[in-house]
Amino acid sequence: MANVVIMPRQGQSVESCIITTWQKKKGDPVAVGDILFSYETDKSAFDEPAQVEGTMLEILAAEGDVIPCLDPVCIIGTPGEDISALLPKTADTAAPAEEAKPEETAPKAEAEATVSESAGERVFISPRARHLALETGVDLTKVTSTGPHGRIIERDINKALDAGFTATTEAVEAFLAGHPMPVEEEAPVKAETPAPAPAAAPAAAPTDFRAYDEEPMSNIRKVIAKSMHASLSEMAQLTLNSSFDATNLLAYRAKLKENGEALGLSKITINDMVLYAVSRVLPNYPEINANLIDNTFRKYKHANVGMAVDTDRGLLVPVIFGAETLTLAALSANAKTLAGKAREGKLTPDEMSGGSFTVSNLGSMGVESFTPVINPPQTAILGVCCTVNRLKADGTVYPAMGLSLTFDHRAVDGAPAAKFLKELCGALENFDLLLAK
Repeated sequence: MANVVIMPRQGQSVESCIITTWQKKKGDPVAVGDILFSYETDKSAFDEPAQVEGTMLEILAAEGDVIPCLDPVCIIGTPGEDISALLPKTADTAAPAEEAKPEETAPKAEAEATVSESAGERVFISPRARHLALETGVDLTKVTSTGPHGRIIERDINKALDAGFTATTEAVEAFLAGHPMPVEEEAPVKAETPAPAPAAAPAAAPTDFRAYDEEPMSNIRKVIAKSMHASLSEMAQLTLNSSFDATNLLAYRAKLKENGEALGLSKITINDMVLYAVSRVLPNYPEINANLIDNTFRKYKHANVGMAVDTDRGLLVPVIFGAETLTLAALSANAKTLAGKAREGKLTPDEMSGGSFTVSNLGSMGVESFTPVINPPQTAILGVCCTVNRLKADGTVYPAMGLSLTFDHRAVDGAPAAKFLKELCGALENFDLLLAK
C-alpha cells in the first residue's frame, strides 16, 4: 500500500517549510531511515528520514517550494501501484490557484499560479519563478519546465538565463498575461547561435568598478529584518551603559582554566558566568523578566535567558529555560549544546521561543559599547562588552567590563532598569560570593 509523506511540523509556531534539496528521485528505492529531502523553517534546517521502505513513486513539490506543514510532499509505494487517488488535482482538473498551493505563504493574490496560453498549450508557472521572470526579462517561450505536473519553477528560469534566452519586458508580461508571444519579439533572443567574434570583446574590456552581484534575502534574514524593524518601530527603547571591575571575575575564570579540568569545569567561559549572574538577578525584576504582548505583561516565574548566537545563516537566539535553577557547570553545558545546534542549523522553533530576557555578547570582538536591540516581545536585552583598563582614584589600574542594557520604556521605568544594571554589576564584581548563594 502506498504511503504519502507529509511536511512535518517543527514546533507549534511553524506554518510552512521550504524544501531545499531532494535526496531521492522518482523511481529510486527507499529504505527505512534514508533521507528523502532536506527542508528549512525560518530559522532551522532539517532532514526528513523515510519511515517506510519501497520506491519513490511520485514527488509532489520541487526544490525551493514553500510547503504548508502537514501537506503531502511525496509518495512511497510499490512500482506499478495505482496512486491516482493520492495525487493532487492536475492542471487539467484543478484551477490555477489550487496548483499553486505549495506557495501559499505569499499573499493570496500573489500565490496563485500564473497560467498562460502559448501555441495552444497551457503553461503553469510558480510565483517565485514568475517574479524572477519579470525581474530578469527571460524569454519564457524558451524555458523548459521541470517542476511538478509540468510547472515552470525558479531553477528553470535560471537555466534559461544561463543559456542567454532573454526577451523584452513587454513580451514577458504578455506571456504571463496569457497572450501568445509576438513573433517579432523572438529576434533579440541571445545565444541561439554561436556568438560572433566581436561579442567576446567585453570580456577583455577594462574592469568595471561598478559591477556587483545580487542575491535574494534569505528566509532567516527576512525574519530577522521583520523582527528588528518591529522592535525599533513599536517600542520606546532606551539604553543604559555601565561597567564593573572585572578583576575577580577574570581571576576566577583563570583559576577554572588552570585547575578546573579535573572537575570538568575548564570550558566555562566569561559569557557563561555573565549568563549565570543574569539568571540570579533577573527574578528580582519582574518587569524586566517579562514579555509585553498587546498591553499585557507576561511575567515569567523563571529566568528563561536567551543568548544571541552568530551563525552562518544569521543571528539565532536559543533559550536556556529555568537558568536560575542550574549550576554554573550545568548552565555552561546547556549553553554550549544550544550554541552548537544553532551553528549546525538544528535548533527547533520551541528552543527559540519563550525567552524572558536576552544576552548579546560582543566583547570578544573588541566592542567597548553598543546599543543592543530588544528581541520582541521581551522588555529588555543586555549587551556585554569587552574589558578596558581604567584608573581608580588611587592610581590603580583595573579591567573594566562594559554592560549595555536596552529596555522598553513603555514597560520599564529608568530607575528599575538602573537598579537592575547596578545589582548585576555588583553580582559580577563579587562572582565568587554569588556562587555561595
